[in-house]
Amino acid sequence: MSKYLKRIIDKELDQKLETFGAINIVGPKWCGKTTSAEQKCKSAIKFQNHVDKEALIRTAEINPQSLLDGAKPKLIDEWQDAPVIWDAIRSYCDDNEGEGHFILTGSTSKKAKTSHTGTGRISKLNMFPMSLYESNESNGQVSLSKLFSGKENLENGCHSDLSLNNLIFAACRGGWPKSILLSKDSSKLAVANDYFKQIYEEDMFKVDNVKRNKKTMKRLIKSYARNISTLAKNSVIKNDLSAINNISDKTLDDYISVLEDLFIIEDLDAWCPAIRSKSAIRCGRKREFIDPSIAIAALGCSPESLKTDLKTFGFIFECLCIRDLRIYSQALGGEVSYYHDRYGLEADAVMHLENGKYALIEFKLGGKYIEEGAEHINKIENLIREYNKKNNKTKLRLPDLKIVITGSEYGYKRPDNVYIIPIGCLKD
Repeated sequence: MSKYLKRIIDKELDQKLETFGAINIVGPKWCGKTTSAEQKCKSAIKFQNHVDKEALIRTAEINPQSLLDGAKPKLIDEWQDAPVIWDAIRSYCDDNEGEGHFILTGSTSKKAKTSHTGTGRISKLNMFPMSLYESNESNGQVSLSKLFSGKENLENGCHSDLSLNNLIFAACRGGWPKSILLSKDSSKLAVANDYFKQIYEEDMFKVDNVKRNKKTMKRLIKSYARNISTLAKNSVIKNDLSAINNISDKTLDDYISVLEDLFIIEDLDAWCPAIRSKSAIRCGRKREFIDPSIAIAALGCSPESLKTDLKTFGFIFECLCIRDLRIYSQALGGEVSYYHDRYGLEADAVMHLENGKYALIEFKLGGKYIEEGAEHINKIENLIREYNKKNNKTKLRLPDLKIVITGSEYGYKRPDNVYIIPIGCLKD
């Protein structure tokens, strides 16, 4: 049995097992859903790996309740192969006291029709590829939770052991548990390349059995990769695809929807505070992949090529940081967005917590760009102050944290209260 690398969602899963009858772990394939569930379950049914899969599916169709016996929590892996089991689990949770009866995991490439949503009985838990902290590449010297609570102020600074070359390799390899546990660098990089190919060769056909064009999907992923971490409109992506064939807006939306269903892409929504007029705020979605390695594979890049193309890597770096922030923010009960207006004022990310606290965040590889990032954040803070002076009734909260996340080695707190934090020091 291979070594289990602890995941941040392990604690979230424990909490949900104490609260709900069943938990459905969702996320991209190969991100470790089944492996994490196996650490908690006491019995399991795995449809894909069963010696007589067809007989098991038939049993589920005739008498799904018979498959729910066994020690709890019970893992139901690849439950979409027998979707009737969803309603059986929902009924079981209604009829039996207690929590933590079942953990469901399944292929994200297969939609399943169920009679009920499972609201109140089956809770969803999102899972991502591994963050740098989970892959033991971030030393975790700086906790976002402690920063928000005031228990950390970086008085003594921090230091990352992650060099720029290491960071580039980590982005190319991705946060896939399998790739992290492999010994050879060439094998680690091959995982993401294979992942990219399987999207348009196999996975897209399994979502809903609709026939789609492989070349169009491949080109779409490449276009998304070229526009990663930007506000590129659908029209820009559509123009990229026109070299192969002319597709309608409806068809483009369908292909993009497939990538969302497969958890390949997850765009970033805009934060739209009232500090500017509505027409000034850019509210389009920022193009992002669930993991930067897919974009790198689609672009045909390598660690060697990115070392000499730091401009491209800057966009990749932003995607990597957003991946990690999404993982850390979920653990804190929060979410991530971005801010950008037509005057050029921006924050690459805005991390909101449920209690109303939030952080303005910029991503900069290092050097002179750190000053630029801090300047952007301070301008937004000053804009909010000016707004509050003019609006006594509807004051906006000032940012609780101002952070520039870097790819450099050293972190510290500036006199203007902007934290400079290497991504190789960050954790939830």
